Amino acid sequence: MDIKLIIAIIRRDRLEPVEQKLQEIAVERINVSKVKGYGEYHDFFARDWMVEEVQIEIFTRQHKVESITAAIMEAAHTGIPGDGIVAVVPIDKLFLIRTRAEATPEEFWPKGVQ
Repeated sequence: MDIKLIIAIIRRDRLEPVEQKLQEIAVERINVSKVKGYGEYHDFFARDWMVEEVQIEIFTRQHKVESITAAIMEAAHTGIPGDGIVAVVPIDKLFLIRTRAEATPEEFWPKGVQ
């Protein structure tokens, strides 16, 4: 299966520029969630070390991975510690709840999309 999952964790204030960049390159399906965490950057002096961030998830075909990850990194980059991360995860199987069946890329993306 040539489907990949791109997961990006970025600063909250960079979400709008990232969304705009993804729209420019015709990414149609994304999920966005509020998350809390800390990694390289955390505030030792705060009562709660956790930082509020945004997690973006995008299922895509292999040939779109490079353009999508580049777009996210370009739009999310500030050069300051805590800019975030982007991960690409292989997908072994994908199921459609509506049909209760394993989806093929052709079922998941209609012709002409991604």
